[in-house]
Amino acid sequence: MGIAAFIATSCDSDEKKNARVQVWLTDAPGDFQEVNIDLKGVEVHVGDGDDDAGWRSLPVHTGVYNLLKLTNGLDTLLGEITIPPGAISQIRLKLGSENTLKVGGEMFDLDVPSGQQSGLKLQVHQTLVEDITYKILLDFDVARSVLLTGSGQYKLKPVIRTIPEAQDGAIKGVVSPVASTPAVYAIKETDTLATAYTDATGHFLLRGLAAGSYTVSFVPNSSFESTQKENVSVVIGQVTDLGTVEIPQ
Repeated sequence: MGIAAFIATSCDSDEKKNARVQVWLTDAPGDFQEVNIDLKGVEVHVGDGDDDAGWRSLPVHTGVYNLLKLTNGLDTLLGEITIPPGAISQIRLKLGSENTLKVGGEMFDLDVPSGQQSGLKLQVHQTLVEDITYKILLDFDVARSVLLTGSGQYKLKPVIRTIPEAQDGAIKGVVSPVASTPAVYAIKETDTLATAYTDATGHFLLRGLAAGSYTVSFVPNSSFESTQKENVSVVIGQVTDLGTVEIPQ
């Protein structure tokens, strides 16, 4: 499942200082009919340490997820958050008590020894760049995570691989004079893929761009003339800075 492109972007001075983190869930197949986890929360830890102040909660889609519906390339978005650029070190999953397993047509409770209160911590170690969107895929290995004890009880000891990756690139800059107030377009071949508007200081930001070469077009108010920059390169995980763009009168 892909991530939708951000087609139109305004140049908000606060948002420019942030990166966007999306947490997705997928699963490797297991020999069961259902494996249901009761997701109560997702948090990311900002910084390299493990202090309580570093945890940030995502607005997530809580509820029961059948992991076996998320196999063979399928995944689901749990939630996303915008946070300042810099290091993130961990993700923490909080699970409730409604975890179940279906095997041989029969439902069983799935006991979770850890992860219900303090949360299940997963290592990430990703450095975020401002204005870039990151996808962190949680790859849940069901076959290795579900254990059958000698007493016939099923236990969930999650084995989860975290796969972080930048999803897009961006273009930024500032126009002069500020009074030209142009609309700014990122164009690839004949398609306009992002639109931005300069802010009160003349800055602009075009987000959510795939890697490639773009024409950046500036369409100012009627007192100025249009101009454009050719062959602007966008690289995934980086922000291309055009510096100051002069708008002719």
